[in-house]
Amino acid sequence: MANDKPKSNDSIGRTFLVVFVLCLVCSIVVAGSAVGLKAQQQEQKLLDKQRNILDVAGLLKPNMTTAEIKETYISRIQPELLDLKTATLEKGNGDFDLNNALRSDETSIALSPEQDLAKIRRRANMAEVYLVKDEHGKTTELVLPIYGSGLWSMMYAFISIDVDGVTSRGITYYSHGETPGLGGEVDNPQWRKQWVGKKLYNPQGAPALKIVRGGAGDNPYGVDGLSGATLTSNGVQHMFDFWLGDNGFGPFLKKVREGALKDG
Repeated sequence: MANDKPKSNDSIGRTFLVVFVLCLVCSIVVAGSAVGLKAQQQEQKLLDKQRNILDVAGLLKPNMTTAEIKETYISRIQPELLDLKTATLEKGNGDFDLNNALRSDETSIALSPEQDLAKIRRRANMAEVYLVKDEHGKTTELVLPIYGSGLWSMMYAFISIDVDGVTSRGITYYSHGETPGLGGEVDNPQWRKQWVGKKLYNPQGAPALKIVRGGAGDNPYGVDGLSGATLTSNGVQHMFDFWLGDNGFGPFLKKVREGALKDG
């Protein structure tokens, strides 16, 4: 009877040792998997971005392979860095990280409530934009990244704009958490088609795009509001109010309207 207690203690000790070893092994496996998959995850993230840019530019064909997407992107898309302070382009290499830029006061600015129409709180000083080239290397349109708050989420999109700096050629929302069937209709191909040919600015150069509740009809500046999703529609409107304005891409698009991209 005197030896029962030490045996019990030994059993408990062995149990804790086994649990510790299992936890350690699992931690090593999980950490190793995360490191091993990181490169693959980054590759998929880049491929998804390229696919969405080709889509909004009208260059994505059905059943394109990964190799075809990469080849088309390299041959037809030219990434550039836009200095939003000076509205000037700098050579980009496609690795701009918006999230990192937003973390620093040196690379981003805080927006006042009056400025923050899209409810994004901060705006990076630089933005990666994409020049779309034809088969002869001439710029035919540009793709701009825009984002803003919807009902439930931050909504991220690409808008394609003609080299006239006025006419929309397409839009795609590539990340959002809006309600399926309501605000989630920003993904609906029929709603997206409405954006083709819409005018973003009026003849005086002021932002003019409007999300119209009840239907835009033949309004050259209007896009139908999302049925049953007023707050998401408002979010879309506020995104364009901000990004087409002076604190967004407005100064750069003014230069585009003046012919900055028409020579290539």
